[in-house]
Amino acid sequence: MKSNRQITRAARRLFRLSLVDGAVDETRTKEIARRIALSGRRGSQAMLKRLLRLVRLDLARHQALVESAAPLPFDVQATVTAGLTGLYGPAVKPTFVVTPALLGGMRVKVGSDVYDGSVRAKLAALEARL
Repeated sequence: MKSNRQITRAARRLFRLSLVDGAVDETRTKEIARRIALSGRRGSQAMLKRLLRLVRLDLARHQALVESAAPLPFDVQATVTAGLTGLYGPAVKPTFVVTPALLGGMRVKVGSDVYDGSVRAKLAALEARL
């Protein structure tokens, strides 16, 4: 049986093969997964799990969720998009969502990074200090 280190290393190599211009290519990834599944080798299921994890992490890193209490004007959306592109590169795709529970301000989530400038977060921080 292959060791975890070998499986992880192989999954990383296969993940790099699935990239086209720094972004995951869906058809390449499906073909790689299909070939691994049909190979019948030991450790192929563990390798597929690790490959899937790497793909999910990469997709999350290129998706930005921008929440605001009210709909943002197009010029503000363009400014936020430009800022995210500057921080995370041109592959980031922002999605703008209205969340009235924020009360005001904006919250941006890209992968595991969260930038919270909402009134709700500031009230929670104030409550924690008291």
